[in-house]
Amino acid sequence: MVAAGVIAPLVRKRVNAPPLLMQTIAYGAPVGLCVAVRRSPKRDVATCALQMWAYLAAYKTPHDDADAQEQRMHVNYPIVADRVLGFGGLPTVRLQRALTRHGEQGPHWRVLDRVLVWAHWSWFLVPHGTLLFILVRHPARFSRAAVMTYAVFNIGAGIYWLVPTAPPWYAAELDGERLAQPPAVRRMMVEYGEFFWRDGWGSLYSVFGGNPLAAMPSLHFATTVMAALLLAEAGPAAGAVGFTYAATLGFALVYLGEHYLVDLVAGTALTMAVRRWGPRAGPAINGFGRAVAALEEMAH
Repeated sequence: MVAAGVIAPLVRKRVNAPPLLMQTIAYGAPVGLCVAVRRSPKRDVATCALQMWAYLAAYKTPHDDADAQEQRMHVNYPIVADRVLGFGGLPTVRLQRALTRHGEQGPHWRVLDRVLVWAHWSWFLVPHGTLLFILVRHPARFSRAAVMTYAVFNIGAGIYWLVPTAPPWYAAELDGERLAQPPAVRRMMVEYGEFFWRDGWGSLYSVFGGNPLAAMPSLHFATTVMAALLLAEAGPAAGAVGFTYAATLGFALVYLGEHYLVDLVAGTALTMAVRRWGPRAGPAINGFGRAVAALEEMAH
């Protein structure tokens, strides 16, 4: 099961099988590991890693057929919502007009821009770093924290399959046939990436990209809010760090053109829904865990 789950995302484009079947096999990998190996902190880390491997496939798979995904793409509703939230104007456009600077040689990258871009890039470490911190410092809290964090990831990926939505930078590149007035938005993260990493940017971006229409809700922000809440449960100092980063990242996502403000609102709503309604799934989750534990006992 572990081997099949690791391989499935790699061969999904070459195998004539339904995407849902390949995704099910991928999510079987962490279950298989929990049967094959006795529980330990190392197994917990490996289980989380396999879960994220399956999530990455779930995140990227809808874009395997880019033309079909674009036919189902939603563009207008987040623009309408953001104009309401921005009292008539898009918050991203207003922030970029107010804060960006240009010179004769092109964009002038100030400290603010660099800090916000790196805040965005560092997100890849934050949800998992938070879980690792909890595993080391508060191991009794780890199982609940991991379940809630990855529930946010996986529910969000499911929404991306059902409702592919264009982020502001993508909408800005559409022609008049799809959008009468594309927003005047720059994708500053990519611009700075090309400036900072130069020839290495293309290979870096290909690793972390994969689905440009995975925007609503913002899982960047949803998982960061969840991390901040979990850190706050661990202690006030950790919580202060978590919420400071969440506020910085939220500003960065809107300013850099990566997400609409409404994407962040939806991401926050997803996180709060998981925290509020997740305990109702507790009995079912515990029952599944006991079944896997029974298989582990039989295997050993």
